[in-house]
Amino acid sequence: MSNSPISAANWSFPTKVWFGLGRATEIVAALDEIGAHNPLLVTDQGLATHPMITEMQVTLSAASIPHGTFTQIKPNPTGSNVEAGAVALRDGKHDSVIAVGGGSALDAAKAIALMVGQDKSIWEFEDIGDNWRAVNAAGMLPVIALPTTSGTGSELGRSSVITQEDPHRKVIIFHPDMLPELVIMDPALTIDLPATLTAATGMDALSHALEAYCTPGYHPMADGLALQAMLMIRDSLVVAVKHGDDIEARSTMLAASGMACIALQKGLGAMHAISHPLGAVYDVHHGMLNAVLMPYVLDFNLPVIDQKLAVLAKTLLLGDEAKDFIDWIKGMRIRLGVPNTLGALGLNVNDPDLIAYAAAKDPCAQGNPIFLDATAALQILKSAS
Repeated sequence: MSNSPISAANWSFPTKVWFGLGRATEIVAALDEIGAHNPLLVTDQGLATHPMITEMQVTLSAASIPHGTFTQIKPNPTGSNVEAGAVALRDGKHDSVIAVGGGSALDAAKAIALMVGQDKSIWEFEDIGDNWRAVNAAGMLPVIALPTTSGTGSELGRSSVITQEDPHRKVIIFHPDMLPELVIMDPALTIDLPATLTAATGMDALSHALEAYCTPGYHPMADGLALQAMLMIRDSLVVAVKHGDDIEARSTMLAASGMACIALQKGLGAMHAISHPLGAVYDVHHGMLNAVLMPYVLDFNLPVIDQKLAVLAKTLLLGDEAKDFIDWIKGMRIRLGVPNTLGALGLNVNDPDLIAYAAAKDPCAQGNPIFLDATAALQILKSAS
């Protein structure tokens, strides 16, 4: 890879996207674009004092734009985080949200913008059936999203994953209008991401593309995005991890992450169904859990996805058989330093039956190529332990 920047571009897919190096400096123009005048800047505690945040605050102040800042967000955002953010949004009489951060910050910010105008519990909007229709859409506020990682693709998604503290479970909150009104994809914001997190978030993006591609159903547009995203990840993830200042690799991963997120509207599967309860109970990084679980889920699903993986192997120029693709995944994990098992990750699953039961109930289980009940989820868990 080279260090030459990829050209700036404006897209509308599936929302307005301003892509390019240094485009975070256009935040005032972005607010003008969506007609907002008093934003709440939402980020996590780890970024609260980072120069990217302080510089944005200075830029807003220099433009005489009133604004607030909310940083009470955990790595796996909780319902109480969202509730506190909605209070800050309401009390500050803000008219919009600027979301800056990784998947946790973006998910929380989108949920905050949703909940500020609701009189129901956030859990009533879980992505089951037509629950989203109960949302007072008129009470939602617009979001400008600036991702600082290349993993979840939350900036291009219509949902948020929020942890319900009691019981410990991750809940997908969905509404079509949760999609940010404008996204600024600036690879400069990802440069400082440590190698370990670059690997974990990159594998998360890969898991989105891979599960979307493998899930049953007819969605050639999603399949095309997933295939291209995996091709880009093949060429750029290891480079971004080993050479964090490589702008081309960082740019490519940022675009691939967004593409994979759009593709996952086709569905996800057992990786996410199992990682959701594991993350909720043990508070482990979601992307790293997906990375550990990946080959075990592929082996479980292999009887029905053999041909799809063979196509992947040929498309990615890895070989002609499903085994070639799986071997590439295993080799990628080694190069990125991903632990081979949950145990090697330092995770001792004390109650695998509980996790397996929750996985079978997770909405993502419905997209797995082979029916995922608690017994099947437990089988995968034991293999990965």
